[in-house]
Amino acid sequence: MDDPLMSARARVLHDLHASGNDDPRAVSILEDAVSERRWWVSEWPEGAAYVAGQIAQDVQDALLDSVGRWPLCRACDEVEPHELRINPELGPDPRWVCERSGMAVAPLGEL
Repeated sequence: MDDPLMSARARVLHDLHASGNDDPRAVSILEDAVSERRWWVSEWPEGAAYVAGQIAQDVQDALLDSVGRWPLCRACDEVEPHELRINPELGPDPRWVCERSGMAVAPLGEL
């Protein structure tokens, strides 16, 4: 069976790269998020199916504090910069969704 944490790491790293945000600071933030979620999965093994979305949200929150909004939506006509959000917030098969229009843009790991 695949390690859900490493799978989540790969998916988030892909999206960081696709958006040009895979610099050392962002990768370090991702590594910290994976490390912190390791405890979460060990305490709630049934939550392993949800960890990818949680890690993406952790990285998104940390980047907001240090770099700015990530990932930015490029899928709708809204002119003002805004971000994509993970949906569902806690569930399997997380997708990036435009926070303004509600439009599903891409599955996590496929930006």
